[in-house]
Amino acid sequence: MYAVVGCSECDHLWLLSDPRAAETATCPRCGRTHRTKKLRRLAEDEDREAARQARAALLAKRGGNSEAFAETAHVAEMESRIDDSGVDDREYLEGSGLDADAVASAGERAPSRSESRSRDEVVRDAIREQEAPTAVDVTAYAESHGVPGAKAEELLERLARRGEVAESNGTYRLL
Repeated sequence: MYAVVGCSECDHLWLLSDPRAAETATCPRCGRTHRTKKLRRLAEDEDREAARQARAALLAKRGGNSEAFAETAHVAEMESRIDDSGVDDREYLEGSGLDADAVASAGERAPSRSESRSRDEVVRDAIREQEAPTAVDVTAYAESHGVPGAKAEELLERLARRGEVAESNGTYRLL
């Protein structure tokens, strides 16, 4: 069971998984602790994706964008479209003047991915390890750990769209 709940302190909406399991829940934005019994459940569903969609609809309504939201696809569908859109790696490399086959060959000679963190993990660590990180801070951290700046920015935006990262006044935090 997933519930969309709201903070009475800062009005942030977030998903609470199994709201009856814990006595308290902490707002990911302001850190206020709430008794789960007293939290107002704005929507509930057994399916996490349906609960995410309900949260997105509530946020759209709050921002006065209900009509635009109604015309868009489901959150999960948009997420899959994001992964399918854009330029593939080969096209990007060749457009940048690099030999894609040489890059692939170098990648095969490099240590395996299991020995290092994924790009997603690096971006999450950038947010976790810094105090009040901005997009510039996250990108700089990621670049220093081998993630291209453009890819770090893309991952940060994707995490924000998925509701896994929140941005407030230019700073990011994990939810």
